Amino acid sequence: MDSKKRSSAEAEGSKERGLVHIWQAGSFSITPERLAGWGGKTVVQAALGVKHGVLLTEDGEVYSFGSLPWKSEPVEVCPASPVLENALAGHHVVTVATGSFHSGAVTEGGAVYMWGENSAGQCAVANQQHVPEPSPVSISDSETSPLMAVRILQLACGEEHTLALSISREIWAWGTGCQLGLITTTFPVTKPQKVEHLAGRVVLQVACGAFHSLALVQCLPSQDLKPVPERCSQCSQLLITMTDKEDHVIISDSHCCPLGVTLTEAQAESRTSTVISPSTEPLDSQGGVFENTVVEAGLPTAPDLHMGCSQITSGDAISCQQNVLGTAEVGSERGALPCPDTQALHEHLEELSDHSVREDSESCEKPVPSQPLEEEAVPNPHSPPTTSTSALNSLVVSCASAVGVRVAATYEAGALSLKKVMNFYSTAPCETGAQASSSCIGPEGLKDSREEQVKQESMQGKKSSSLVDIREEESEGGSRRLSLPGLLSQVSPRLLRKAARVKTRTVVLTPTYSGEADALLPSLRTEVWTWGKGKEGQLGHGDVLPRLQPLCVKCLDGKEVIHLEAGGYHSMALTAKSQVYSWGSNTFGQLGHFDFPTTVPRLAKISSERGVWSVAAGQDYSLFLVDTEDFQPALYYSGRQDPAEGDSLPGSPGGARAPVLLSWSKLGYISRVAAGKDSCLALVDKNIMGYIASLHELAASERRFYSKLSGVKSQLLRPLLSIENLGPVTAVQLLQEVASQLSKLCYLTGQHGASLSSFLQGTKEAGNLVILKHASLFLDSHTEYCTSITNFLVMGGFQLLAKPAIDFLNKNQELLQDLSDVNDENTQLMEILNTLFFLPIRRLHNYAKVLLKLATCFEVTSPEYQKLQDSSSYYESLAVHLSRKRKEAENTLGFWKTFPGKMTDSLRKPDRRLLCESSNRALSLQHAGRFSVNWFILFNDALVHAQFSTHHVFPLATLWVEPLSEEASSVNGLKVTTPEEQFTLLSSTPQEKTKWLRAISQAVDQALRGTSDLPAYGSGSSVQRQEPPISRSAKYTFYKDPRLKDATYSGRWFSGKPHGRGVLKWPDGRIYSGMFRNGLEDGYGEYRIPNKSLNKEDHYVGNWKEGKMCGQGVYSYASGEVFEGCFQDNMRHGHGLLRSGKLTSSSPSMFIGQWAMDKKVGGEKYMGMWQDDVCHGNGVVVTQFGLYYEGNFHLNKMMGNGVLLSEDDTIYEGEFSDDWTLSGKGTLTMLNGDYIEGYFSGEWGSGIKITGTYFKPSLYDSDKDRPKILRKLGNLAVAADEKWKAVFDECWHQLGCESPGQGDVWKAWDNIAVALTTSRRQHRDSPEILSRSQTQTLESLEFIPQHVGAFSVEKYDDIKKYLIKACDTPLHPLGRLVETLVAVYRMTYVGVGASRRLLQEAVKEIKSYLKRIFRLVRFLFPELPEEGSTVPLSAPLPTERKSFCTGKSDSRSESPEPGCMVTSSGLLLPVLLPRLYPPLFMLYALEHDREEDIYWECVLRLNKQPDVALLGFLGVQRKFWPVTLSILGESKKILPTTKDACFASAVECLQQISTTFTPSDKLKVIQQTFEEISQSVLASLREDFLWSMDDLFPVFLYVVLRARIRNLGSEVHLIEDLMDPYLQHGEQGIMFTTLKACYYQIQREKLN
Repeated sequence: MDSKKRSSAEAEGSKERGLVHIWQAGSFSITPERLAGWGGKTVVQAALGVKHGVLLTEDGEVYSFGSLPWKSEPVEVCPASPVLENALAGHHVVTVATGSFHSGAVTEGGAVYMWGENSAGQCAVANQQHVPEPSPVSISDSETSPLMAVRILQLACGEEHTLALSISREIWAWGTGCQLGLITTTFPVTKPQKVEHLAGRVVLQVACGAFHSLALVQCLPSQDLKPVPERCSQCSQLLITMTDKEDHVIISDSHCCPLGVTLTEAQAESRTSTVISPSTEPLDSQGGVFENTVVEAGLPTAPDLHMGCSQITSGDAISCQQNVLGTAEVGSERGALPCPDTQALHEHLEELSDHSVREDSESCEKPVPSQPLEEEAVPNPHSPPTTSTSALNSLVVSCASAVGVRVAATYEAGALSLKKVMNFYSTAPCETGAQASSSCIGPEGLKDSREEQVKQESMQGKKSSSLVDIREEESEGGSRRLSLPGLLSQVSPRLLRKAARVKTRTVVLTPTYSGEADALLPSLRTEVWTWGKGKEGQLGHGDVLPRLQPLCVKCLDGKEVIHLEAGGYHSMALTAKSQVYSWGSNTFGQLGHFDFPTTVPRLAKISSERGVWSVAAGQDYSLFLVDTEDFQPALYYSGRQDPAEGDSLPGSPGGARAPVLLSWSKLGYISRVAAGKDSCLALVDKNIMGYIASLHELAASERRFYSKLSGVKSQLLRPLLSIENLGPVTAVQLLQEVASQLSKLCYLTGQHGASLSSFLQGTKEAGNLVILKHASLFLDSHTEYCTSITNFLVMGGFQLLAKPAIDFLNKNQELLQDLSDVNDENTQLMEILNTLFFLPIRRLHNYAKVLLKLATCFEVTSPEYQKLQDSSSYYESLAVHLSRKRKEAENTLGFWKTFPGKMTDSLRKPDRRLLCESSNRALSLQHAGRFSVNWFILFNDALVHAQFSTHHVFPLATLWVEPLSEEASSVNGLKVTTPEEQFTLLSSTPQEKTKWLRAISQAVDQALRGTSDLPAYGSGSSVQRQEPPISRSAKYTFYKDPRLKDATYSGRWFSGKPHGRGVLKWPDGRIYSGMFRNGLEDGYGEYRIPNKSLNKEDHYVGNWKEGKMCGQGVYSYASGEVFEGCFQDNMRHGHGLLRSGKLTSSSPSMFIGQWAMDKKVGGEKYMGMWQDDVCHGNGVVVTQFGLYYEGNFHLNKMMGNGVLLSEDDTIYEGEFSDDWTLSGKGTLTMLNGDYIEGYFSGEWGSGIKITGTYFKPSLYDSDKDRPKILRKLGNLAVAADEKWKAVFDECWHQLGCESPGQGDVWKAWDNIAVALTTSRRQHRDSPEILSRSQTQTLESLEFIPQHVGAFSVEKYDDIKKYLIKACDTPLHPLGRLVETLVAVYRMTYVGVGASRRLLQEAVKEIKSYLKRIFRLVRFLFPELPEEGSTVPLSAPLPTERKSFCTGKSDSRSESPEPGCMVTSSGLLLPVLLPRLYPPLFMLYALEHDREEDIYWECVLRLNKQPDVALLGFLGVQRKFWPVTLSILGESKKILPTTKDACFASAVECLQQISTTFTPSDKLKVIQQTFEEISQSVLASLREDFLWSMDDLFPVFLYVVLRARIRNLGSEVHLIEDLMDPYLQHGEQGIMFTTLKACYYQIQREKLN
């Protein structure tokens, strides 16, 4: 490889990376040699088999070397130099693996290639002994449809099998043997199959020994605590059995599931109240309180029990072996408990009850530092409660209540057994967590090897269960079979469980696993699962039995295993704490320890002080890469040694040798080792420019730092937090927060250490360093930790803790010094603690230093240099920033010590920091009293003004400060504004003024930005703002303002006042949400007022002005009433609609009309005038029984002249004195025209007294004298133009006109634009979001139509289109007007108002609307001509067409000159009428009900006739009769029986009249019908002709009859009333007259 610099890719000297050195296993004197025949390519991975090896280069090529008997070419069987596997050319290989005699490779795309020995199917090829070249292996998931190819991440090969780990983290296996983990008996397996037993679990890594398999699996996420299941989830057998004997009852948990699945022991019955840790502390570190007890009297103790202890004192006889009661009971197969002297037992139990919570560190020779808090976190699903004798008593009481008081007598004799029962139920055996009595003894120190040996022997004959971890089997029989006195035979396991739930002191110290960190970094929450042949104990389950399916090695739970290695017959697990657990064959000492038995994982003793970071396992030896002082990895060898070399080495039992340090430092920096049968291989990097050394320094120091943090947690925080009476509650909470954040940081550090170890084994590109790619993870964790520790410090720190805690710290001062690296013995305890807990900040400096070192290895112009340099400076700046935070905290603590005590309690908060204070009289209050004392203290969240014994706190978020101009006043003043105060501070000097101004401004700015004043990583350096913004968002509670006292405002502020959007909440439940201006509600808002008596609330939504309801709004009262309309000064004022009563009530009422200062002054239905909330003036009343009154009202009563009309058309016209009460002169007219004139008195409908004259007009020649009362209706009603004046006034007002028509057009358009934009903004935030089409309409309306030049038809059409859009949205003033008018019109003429008497009023009202809206439109469009004008056509007239009834061309007599007539109805009816049509048409139908019934009867009768008969009856000339009919293109003859076939298109056309709204549309339908008739006649006559009315009328009459229009009369009268007058004499007018004539003719038709 050439030696050019490649600074953009990696550091210089890449040719010196991945050098391959190989040497003979067991030989130390020979220096490793470079691999023979190997060139200069950089090797990133190597793997060794029994006699061959495989190399993977940086560019993805694979080379094989050694003995390759499967190759087809003889030259390649034993090549002199490594051979390139050409079959893999073109594939970029990312990882390789070797078995004993076969190899595998995985490409970048996840494809697998295998080659080599295939006698057992290990290459996944059927019926082939050897696979000479790499051949692809097809792995597909049969569960997916269609079949999906499975992408592979990693391979592992054994002697006869291969495992593959897929990208979805599942294991696929092929080959032969139980080590596959498959449910099959057919071997070999040549088609890869999924290991179903681990399906659904996240597998992180697989490893293969010769005939066994290992998998590293991520722990399941912690579940909520669940009770112990009654039955096995697999085979449904009872997990706990009770056997009733004559004198005792046996409770057993020795369930052995035949299906080979672990019991869900994780769901122990431990009920605790704090966070659950997903990891568990294995048994060998500590056990339960009572399970640990060795009873001194009467129990023989194993002679070598003291191996890990200096002594066992009589009062402190605590062993770390679970349930060890001496060897006497171990051999007992049934495990019945021996009964020692009861007196001694009783005494010991009493003693225990006094010391049930105890630290036992004194009984250890030396506490072992490597106890991680993740393992020992409490509470834990598996941790036992601290059972004391009170629990024992409660159990006895429970039992006694169940089976009688005699149980108490057996208390002393059975006490220990009872305690065993309780411990059995309160924890899953072999899984315990940290607890109050736990000691800090390490897992490796306190093992009794002889006892282990005895247990191992006693177990060899036992039935082995794949369910139960060996530790359960190991624990003495008392745990497996618990014997209780016979009196307890009726006690159920549930009762025992219940009794054992003891309230424990909970220690909240959970490692906080960040989901984000777990996704980006290696997980430390892992389990080890093993399966296959276990003859040498290589499965780690404590026996030598094979396992067909994966089984969890329970005692490695919580050990934070990060990597697995499998040798021929032994296994190794590397942990995050740089420790190695090994198990299996130890014939040559390959496990690195001499503990017995080797069937369970034991800690390898490689180097007493250094951590292991990489391992390799060979056939009968192991290699360990160990950290050293100078960060250059040292290589240790353990296992088979050549006899010649072994003599001089330290020996050990069985001819094995202790691990040996290989002194090959001159080779360079070893990054990876591989082990085979007889050969070892190392990949070495040369340290060019210090790049590799810096990487190793970063990794080694991170691993070391993790061990230190773990030590702080396990040896300091955990025991400390388990002490009873730790101190005040706040102190304990703060300490727990520190512990929690330290846990999180510690876990992240462990993950980072693990990721760096794997990084060193890869390509080592600086850009891929986690500390660079995911820097925010590290920065955030350090910042959060620093916040928690400084908060603790501010409140007093460790000095707050109670005496037992301080005693514990003093007792362990040496340990603290050791952990904190403080060498001076005279250092104070608190200083040591401060140093220790601020170590992570010092670690940030180290990160910065190493990153800078790495940066110097690159050229200054390279991107790597830039990135490393930037990151280094960022870590450094964070370290400096956090150091400043520590200083701030220390200053604040010093301040609290000098501050008056009373105020300290109320002001002191963990997160409050002192910035500056005016105790030096540098700041004073302007206009302060002569003897007043004013002390100002600036904290990071508030400015405090203290006076004598009182103080006031001003939150910084709502504080504004500005300097007083020096011209205005010579003093150095600062003006401070808060929501309710404004005061001036005077400083002694200009410098002091500048200092305070800057301090307050920065503090306010930081309070508004949030907690951190450090810019976010990657955002670049943010410039500090000189002053905080005047406008801001904040929350504030008022204390002074009478209107707002105790109310809380949250929203926008401007210079001390609420301004913008916000929410204001009063303590009594009132809430205002909306816009504010200068401290008052102003704009659009929502207001809720609770009504306690009705238990509901008033609710207002609408506009506000200067703190009061003003403008449009809807007020819903708690009583059920709803007012929609205008407000002014919190009162109803202007047009409004008030709905009262409930929909279900018998008399719902509604008032629509004008209001003045909360009172009705004009309205309808009653339709009339109002004054001071009562009906007063002219009005109309209609009832649901058809009575109609029109006349005068006085004070809510009918009083004065009026007209009363009953349903049968009887009319009374005269004077009234009260509602429906006739009184005075009047005229009563009957239906037939007879009438009575005179004096009337009495209530209508209940007998009326009459004094008068009866007239019979028919006796005289009196037809013309007959009173036409009906024509007079409406004279006494309110004039149409007077109705709803307030609605129109409101619209004019919105356009900016004081009175109708008086104002500036451009101002009006501006007002429209403002109304639209503000409404859009309001609707964006309101629940009723506008639809997309409405939004587009609004956008188009915001453009003001421009009209230049002469007015034309096109401009007229533009105005029409604009009006349609404007009236479609209620946000436009015209749209709001139309919406309101439609609402009031419907309210007036629907329901009771749907009276036929009101038709005349309804039509008048519509015409009045047209007139008044037209005036508005002309105001907005001044160029629009007045009503009746003609707009000339801009385009030439189309070709003339013939008139229907005359031969002359159409002169368009309806308009004097060609063009378009401007009318209010033509312009506005298309907008208005569709909305008003239902109530209006209903009135027409009611009015013309009788005549329409006659018409309809005739229509039905005449339609029974066939076409020919009807045409003949109506007198249609024969020449117009259709002869043939075209149906679907076929011509059919019309028969005498044919019905509904003639003129069908014209009939269909006329029927559309019912689907149109406006008269003009209806007239067009009629015109179209005539044209259809003409087309039909032309088709049959085949010649031109001219219609005469005599010919046309019968044909049109036929079409009308066949059209069967039900309410034709209503249609005719509606057109007649509302059509434009100018159309009456034109062509459409003639056609309409024809239709009208047909309607009346049909009523008179008689069928002969």
